[in-house]
Amino acid sequence: MQDIFIIGGGINGCGIARDAAGRGLSVFLAEKADLASGTSSASTKLIHGGLRYLEQYEFSLVRESLKERETLLRMAPHIIWPMRFVLPHHKGLRPKWLIRLGLFLYDNLGGRKILPKSRALRLEGSALGAPLKAEFSSGFEYSDCWVDDARLVVLNALDASRHGATIRTRTEVVSAHREDTRWRVGLRDVETGARQEVEARVLINAAGPWVSEVAANRLKLNRRAQSRLVKGSHIVVRKMFEHDRAYIFQNQDGRIIFAIPYEDDFTLIGTTDVDVGDDPDGAVISEEEITYLLTAAGEYFREPIRRDDVVWTYSGIRPLFDDGEQTAQEITRDYVLSVEAAEGQAPLLNIFGGKITTYRHLGEEALTKLERWLPDLSPPWTAGAGLPGGEFAPADVDGLAQKISGHAPGLSDDQVARLARTYGTLALDWPPSELDEDLGGGLLAGEVRHLMAHEWALTAEDVLWRRTKMGLRLQPEQVTRLDAWMKQHQRAAAEQEG
Repeated sequence: MQDIFIIGGGINGCGIARDAAGRGLSVFLAEKADLASGTSSASTKLIHGGLRYLEQYEFSLVRESLKERETLLRMAPHIIWPMRFVLPHHKGLRPKWLIRLGLFLYDNLGGRKILPKSRALRLEGSALGAPLKAEFSSGFEYSDCWVDDARLVVLNALDASRHGATIRTRTEVVSAHREDTRWRVGLRDVETGARQEVEARVLINAAGPWVSEVAANRLKLNRRAQSRLVKGSHIVVRKMFEHDRAYIFQNQDGRIIFAIPYEDDFTLIGTTDVDVGDDPDGAVISEEEITYLLTAAGEYFREPIRRDDVVWTYSGIRPLFDDGEQTAQEITRDYVLSVEAAEGQAPLLNIFGGKITTYRHLGEEALTKLERWLPDLSPPWTAGAGLPGGEFAPADVDGLAQKISGHAPGLSDDQVARLARTYGTLALDWPPSELDEDLGGGLLAGEVRHLMAHEWALTAEDVLWRRTKMGLRLQPEQVTRLDAWMKQHQRAAAEQEG
């Protein structure tokens, strides 16, 4: 009998699993695909308060998000780091006084301690203004944070596992029904077809875009959950500027897009907001979205961006709470936690919406809502607890890189920097001899062994697009070789166990 069963291996499911397991609860999490294989790997890669949410009077959401920025930065300084954002002033859109007011609130709502405050900028004649058209001569600069979103999910799952949680990927929930004070959950292994049943006191539906589908078809609830599915798409192009700042651009339609330094050699541009009806599997960018992003960014950049400059695209479906707003960009990004339980019945918690930035706080609030069914629940603990690999000061990533270089002196500077930013202190645990073999593009055999043994990676896609972003570096034939290498090692491991 488990205390908690969680459906969904995205950021909310894995965050709750970590929090609950760290409080001594028994936890079982099932994900039908790979960890972070849905929305949680398709964000704009930001830990941010949401500057534009101030215009929608979402002050509570912005305040909570701003408070979480620095909490998360201290928890995972290897995959989260400060970033400055340049907001060029567009004379035909929001006036300067309104932007100054918004940035003043942004600086002061969340108790900022580590990140520097906003300031006005003269862009004309500066390195920050060089990539922009001449008419953008002034602007503003403010702070938020960058995050490797998929690795944040995996590290929460890894820490949950270290605290005793069972994390099962490629495992589909095919049924779940109440038996008075417990849930009986039916599972199917996607790879082998093997069936299993698990009993739990509490069931949490953290299925993200599939929250309504799970509620209606797997849990057999009489009504559909109140979710509205909105697609957000991004494009990645070759590097458009040399400095380390990101840009935030205002658009004529009232929306904003970001242009962010990405993986050293690229620029990430996004995002869109497109209603997709009831199709949670519709996470594919359209040509209209690509055109929209190219056009919006082209309003600001001096050099034109062409369709063939796009080297990669990705899309995700946001499972927002349907609050009745007319347009996708007006829907609240705040989360809603809905508990269903008649007297004497085991509870179900459905999770709608949410942002990566607020996932940790969401986990605390979820357990608070469930504490009447979880007697002797210990106090919250995650705010001051680092994630695996994050055992160093946020400002000392260079010092960590030096330690990794000393641990494995044969690595290049680029490889050392990537290992520091991807794995943090975890890279110091790998035998140096395992870091000698290059599987292509700088991807090392030792890190792939770690990902397979400890981070639930089964395929080349898991490694190249979620545990790392090395998919941007490898050629198709190298991907094929990596997949074959992984299958060979899986067979060898299975034979050894047998």
